[in-house]
Amino acid sequence: MNTILPVVLSGGSGTRLWPLSREKYPKQLLPLVGEQSMLQATVARLDGIDGLGEPLLVCNEEHRFVVAEQLRLLGKKGKALLEPFGRNTAPALTLAALWAQQQGGDPVLVVMPADHVILDAATFKTTVTRAVALAEAGMAVTFGITPDCPETGYGYIQQGMALGGGSAFELARFVEKPDRETAQTYLDAGDFLWNSGIFVMRASTWLAALEHCRADILAACRLALQGGSEDGDFIRVDQAAFGQCPADSIDYAVMERLTGGVAGLPKSAVIPLAAGWSDVGAWDALWKVLPKCDDGNAWRGDVLLEGCRNTLAISESRLVACVGLSDLVVVETDDAVLVAHHDATQDVKKIVDRLKADGRAVAQWHRKVFRPWGWYDGVDSGERFQVKRIGVKPGAALSLQMHHHRAEHWIVVSGTARVTKGDEVFLVTENQSTYIPLGVKHRLENPGIVPLEMIEVQSGSYLGEDDIVRFEDTYGRR
Repeated sequence: MNTILPVVLSGGSGTRLWPLSREKYPKQLLPLVGEQSMLQATVARLDGIDGLGEPLLVCNEEHRFVVAEQLRLLGKKGKALLEPFGRNTAPALTLAALWAQQQGGDPVLVVMPADHVILDAATFKTTVTRAVALAEAGMAVTFGITPDCPETGYGYIQQGMALGGGSAFELARFVEKPDRETAQTYLDAGDFLWNSGIFVMRASTWLAALEHCRADILAACRLALQGGSEDGDFIRVDQAAFGQCPADSIDYAVMERLTGGVAGLPKSAVIPLAAGWSDVGAWDALWKVLPKCDDGNAWRGDVLLEGCRNTLAISESRLVACVGLSDLVVVETDDAVLVAHHDATQDVKKIVDRLKADGRAVAQWHRKVFRPWGWYDGVDSGERFQVKRIGVKPGAALSLQMHHHRAEHWIVVSGTARVTKGDEVFLVTENQSTYIPLGVKHRLENPGIVPLEMIEVQSGSYLGEDDIVRFEDTYGRR
């Protein structure tokens, strides 16, 4: 039986990395560093450790199909535990620990946020192996990042007495994000580490500590899991029961209370980690971990730089030319452009908050939206019309549906479409088209072995995505 269960927490929204990161497709699903998405890199980070089991991903229900597809592309099997809404990391870990015990064991949980970068995977695995040994002895272990500057964006952990050979230390205390002067005193003291948000402990250790510290969270999560169900690789919880669960973080709920050797609670430890870690919390943090030229510039996509220094430039859809810039971030997507100074990148969240307040979809959605069957890209829109490019994966099918307010014209660009229109079922091939009148049941399928790509022109009085009445759906959507 596998003794180590990777638990990947993938519930963040990454608003400070807007416009690349959006609420409906956040940063952990993006390949910000390297070819793999951050989630894929997190899952692969433990490969080669003895006793490693298949990963358990805790994610938002809306992201379930993208997460499953990214695991498939990585060649991994695993389960996705679906949260109907976020309740912070303590309930997420509690659901994972309860589920792990339901499987008949008490594995060591290696709990990792899905949106962190670790450049030195070998050092990370060595450190995890040390932590597992402590966790098997009943300890709750966290990693502290060896600081290299007086960072004000992270919480800090103070080391206590050395344990064993000195590679691990007692947890003395947690401290909140400091001001710069306080952060400098922590750096000078030499016994403070950045709080990584990575934890290693047995499922039973976490649950016992939680029962002592936050029994209300444990009770709500037990009810939510008991009232849930499993659907293939998806684990669903009871929405009403989970809605009663208080929101809290792993640190606040439990870890901060383990310092000082409290009677009745597990012993805790922190292991220093120097492995090129970053939580990539904002654009300046991403710039720091990316490869740079001699002038300190980092870029991706169709970018030209002239006379620039310490600049991050990202192009997603067109040429971006930067001249004479210093210490700036320029990010272009097909529907938004961000320009920010390195020192102000934490304030990108304020822009997202304003967009949400104005009800603008660009805060939540990319122009290209991924679905379990493929994707669609909103190319153009105006009064009473909308044009989309649609891609359908081989063997995939959209739901059998109809619309109250719009008609649709479909033109096949490549591949073959099987179309259901009312009582008719027929094929539409390249350069052919068909028309779906308002109010008619219809379905689009790709019966072939190559991707189907088509253009859809919608026309009508209302073109919102919520004007869909589903009659049948392969993916269980309503």
